[in-house]
Amino acid sequence: MSVQTKIEEKIVDAIPVLGLEVINESYMHNVPPDSESHFKVVIISDEFTGQRLLQRHQRVNQILADELAGEIHALSIQALTAEEWDNKGEKIMPSPKCLGGSKSG
Repeated sequence: MSVQTKIEEKIVDAIPVLGLEVINESYMHNVPPDSESHFKVVIISDEFTGQRLLQRHQRVNQILADELAGEIHALSIQALTAEEWDNKGEKIMPSPKCLGGSKSG
């Protein structure tokens, strides 16, 4: 099973999602082709209502603790309520360009 599929399944099993997008951003980094090490997750769930950003991120990190301890090198999280998603125009924030590894400088 791919890392991306594991992320999707674990989140859906743990959080009542209204929307979920798991994006493999490994290609943007200095890793071998077809790597699964850098991800962005966009989760829309009303479970996040009343929670601060830190609490939302902690929840996702807790769900993916095993993957973060091994397979996942970097994880970007956008955790929003349905209202926040609508207010943002239903747009995923772009990730910055990688400046690490041999691509820097």
